[in-house]
Amino acid sequence: MALPPVGSPAPDFTLPSTSGADVTLSALRGKNVLLAFFPLAFTSTCTAEMCSFTEDYDKFSNGDTVILPISVDSVPALAEFKRKENLGVELLSDFRREVSRKYGTLLEERFFSNRAYVLIDREGIIRWTFLEATPGSRRENAEILEQMAKLG
Repeated sequence: MALPPVGSPAPDFTLPSTSGADVTLSALRGKNVLLAFFPLAFTSTCTAEMCSFTEDYDKFSNGDTVILPISVDSVPALAEFKRKENLGVELLSDFRREVSRKYGTLLEERFFSNRAYVLIDREGIIRWTFLEATPGSRRENAEILEQMAKLG
């Protein structure tokens, strides 16, 4: 399992979101994009991470970066998670696990994604990646924002 290499074009995808609309990665060209793969809604680390993204939403937005949290949960489960935790980010459902496989984050034996981050620049090129050693670990926003700042 390996994330796509830094410097390579980000593999395109279209996934349903909690907004009710599909999100296509290539349609976001012109903005920086943070893909944030997370294992499962309603778990402690995932809840803390999504709440943290919500708290720092303006910092990401001011950096012209769209946050796309992705999990294998269904859209209804993610919508309930978003509602219950009052999350300010839309969540994407990779229920078929195709994007998690494409990006090398799927833990096949567990059938959910490991926590991973992929930062994509305005031209659709991968500029930074991080795959956590365990699904219970996560990067702090300060580290991610530092990587974003390097994109300019």
